[in-house]
Amino acid sequence: MTIDLYGKVGARLMPLICSDLLADAFELAWDIRALDMRAAPYDLSDLDEGWTPVKIETPSGKREYAERQRESPERAMPIREHLIKECERLLTTSPA
Repeated sequence: MTIDLYGKVGARLMPLICSDLLADAFELAWDIRALDMRAAPYDLSDLDEGWTPVKIETPSGKREYAERQRESPERAMPIREHLIKECERLLTTSPA
């Protein structure tokens, strides 16, 4: 899953990977979770984040939710590739 790039992979590799990579993984995880919260039956419009509901009970809301979900793997690909390269680097680097 794309959200796991932060919690299950990136956070466990700190401080062995650069903080920018972890921040990118966190931002993606945040955006995915925010979309899920906006599609949930909670009214979050009062939050400063400006989270307007995604009304998945309507055709346009379903379409918006599906489109936003399809963006996640595309956004995750460069983060995933960078994490793989970092893991390969860590496995081939000899200890000091």
